Amino acid sequence: MKIGILGSGSVGKAIGAGFAALGHDVKMGSREPDRDDVKEWRKGAGGKTSSGTFAEAAAHAQLAVLATAWSGTENAIKLAKPENLVGKVVIDTTNPLDFSVPGRPPVLAVAGGDSAGENVQRWLPQARVVKAFNIVGNPDMFRPSYPGGPPTMFIAGNDDGAKNEVRQVLEAFGWPDTVDLGGIENARYLEPLAMVWIVNYFRSGKGGSAFKLIRK
Repeated sequence: MKIGILGSGSVGKAIGAGFAALGHDVKMGSREPDRDDVKEWRKGAGGKTSSGTFAEAAAHAQLAVLATAWSGTENAIKLAKPENLVGKVVIDTTNPLDFSVPGRPPVLAVAGGDSAGENVQRWLPQARVVKAFNIVGNPDMFRPSYPGGPPTMFIAGNDDGAKNEVRQVLEAFGWPDTVDLGGIENARYLEPLAMVWIVNYFRSGKGGSAFKLIRK
């Protein structure tokens, strides 16, 4: 499958490398596609990887991953050109983080009656947006390994077919336990859940944690 990664930060690199390891054709979109760290990523990820503009990555994609810092997300979508993503599954990994207070954990810039996921779906009205991967640190996005077994990934989106595709991606990435929370409006709960992970990370200085739904 052809994968377009919109964003060249740590999340985009981790997910892009995961897709490359599974044999997919991955193009990373960036404002600076020939930046040194992007070249290093291509070399390290191996497989069929390339880089280009946001628009080139979006046009390349059969499935796209939105992996930008929130402050640049709307502009990245404009650069990608929404028409390049019409009808396509877009995995939204973003959290709307506000880092404006130095020395403190970020806060949610969008919360309560709205969410980043809903904004992304509005900005991409003809794409099939699915919120996923936002509740775990990037080192654990591909093939997480925990003593208690694989953690749980919660997803949300309006299109059941798109969520089934994302469920298959997650299973291939080592996430066999996926819980569908329903429509994209439920990103309102997934993004605050990510804040639990983030605040714990800032307080403890340690990653290596994930959520697991325990059932009777």
